[in-house]
Amino acid sequence: MTRRLGYLLKHAQQRMAELTEAALGPLGLTGRELGVLNVLVGREPGSQQQAAQRLGIDRTTMVALLDTLEGKGLVARHPHAEDRRRNVVELTEVGHETVRKATAAAEAAEREFLSSLSEADGRAFRESLHTIVTG
Repeated sequence: MTRRLGYLLKHAQQRMAELTEAALGPLGLTGRELGVLNVLVGREPGSQQQAAQRLGIDRTTMVALLDTLEGKGLVARHPHAEDRRRNVVELTEVGHETVRKATAAAEAAEREFLSSLSEADGRAFRESLHTIVTG
């Protein structure tokens, strides 16, 4: 196996995604769907466009994700009070409960991912990645 950083990061991300998808599967969610739900948690209802910008995805992809989440009863959309061209998106009660369960499942997947490291090394790894990502 190569020690090239790009290779290692790619395969680490793939492993983390596999663990997360397996953890979220019983809840009927994907990692991407949980990302959308997390953007909506604790915020005032916002527009679809704002949520897409926060996640760095295009509007078409966001609409498809929201269609799926709405079909599962996790989010609700309605026209904006002042601008009827915009849709406001918010979590439903079921959505809030699902986020709570999914967050616990995703955190368990993270613990499994880091299980080959000591607790201190796991914290250092996470902090190092945070520093790299945030600059």
